[in-house]
Amino acid sequence: MNKHKYERVDNMAELRSIPFSPPDITDEEIEEVIQAMKSGWITTGPRTKEFERKIAEYVGVNKAVCLNSATAAMELTLRILGIGPGDEVITSAYTYTASASVIDHVGAKIILVDTAPDSFEMDYGKLAEAITEKTKVIISVDLAGKMCDYDKIFEVVESKKDLFKADNEIQKLFNRVIVMADAAHAFGAERKGLKCGQVADFTTFSFHAVKNLTTAEGGAVVWRNDLGLDDEEMYKQFMLYSLHGQSKDALAKTKKGAWEYDIIIPAYKCNMTDILASFGLIQIKRYEGLLDRRKEIIKMYDSMLHPLGVQSLKHFGEYFASTGHLYLARIPGISEGERNEIIIKMAEDEIATNVHYKPLPMFTAYKNLGFDIKDYPNAYGQYANEITLPLHTMLSNEDVKYICVSLKRAMNEVLQDNEAAIGQ
Repeated sequence: MNKHKYERVDNMAELRSIPFSPPDITDEEIEEVIQAMKSGWITTGPRTKEFERKIAEYVGVNKAVCLNSATAAMELTLRILGIGPGDEVITSAYTYTASASVIDHVGAKIILVDTAPDSFEMDYGKLAEAITEKTKVIISVDLAGKMCDYDKIFEVVESKKDLFKADNEIQKLFNRVIVMADAAHAFGAERKGLKCGQVADFTTFSFHAVKNLTTAEGGAVVWRNDLGLDDEEMYKQFMLYSLHGQSKDALAKTKKGAWEYDIIIPAYKCNMTDILASFGLIQIKRYEGLLDRRKEIIKMYDSMLHPLGVQSLKHFGEYFASTGHLYLARIPGISEGERNEIIIKMAEDEIATNVHYKPLPMFTAYKNLGFDIKDYPNAYGQYANEITLPLHTMLSNEDVKYICVSLKRAMNEVLQDNEAAIGQ
């Protein structure tokens, strides 16, 4: 790469300490959590139910289920759909492990699909090729808060409908491969006039500490209104699976004389608590303002970095709006090693950066399952020169400028040092 492509920058001003993704917490969240604790009801109860109602209202669906993580939301959805040994579930090679590990948890076979060239989304042509008679679910990944091209995904699903073999009543209702969105990053995203949660058959959200809307730990699942599903029955199934298969939740059991319950299935324990839901009730009230600030920061980054040749995921367009969860910056022409050196130099400026994501076939767990990164060259290409810059609502405009100056200087120094080494 030509070192002169990047302009020299002046010495940076006084060091700032910039974390990667701290939570945006106000006194209002703190007070609501205190009120939950004072209420005497701290596990799943009225605040959790209210948070579920607020989520469903925001997304525009009939029902939402709150759980302790998006991972639990994905796994329980697979289990309720009857996915297990002998089935195949497809997801992207370019994602966090949770998208794939839940497939292994239920005993199904993980099928990974490479990204399209110069894209963070699955190659939809290869997705079509991956579907077999054993395929039951596609787990799409709304990376960085931008929804996938669901028109193409459902087009692929319809083209392979003749291969689908239903094993139970809920699968017969669909009579095709089911699409479940890993929308851990995408609560509030929109595409073609529809909110994330209204497009995929099932959509799972994360409220982990680093997410746009946080409950410290937590997640939720929603499903479309037009699938013919019995909303109350689906909700009941998620309650059973998330609370040991118990026929009554703790709130119902507290009613006088209502102690008795049944265990319907030997299930799991992954419910959300009222303490966490109280946190979420304030976050969702503030959410549109948080999204607006993220959009402002993205525009600042784009205006300062695009002229340098730095590429980034496009978060906003004519028919789509991302949640702006991550700023994925790619520096064309640099190697994985040079990318890592740039990260180190930015750390010396007290800036915490990250990489989203190391493709799954590069990890030991997935190598042991037989995956090889050589079979996913596009995913590797996206990863090798990617740096995720801090993007959160605690950043000031001056912080954003400081980050951009640091990145430019780090690129200059790394490329000049490496070219000098080659010349020796």
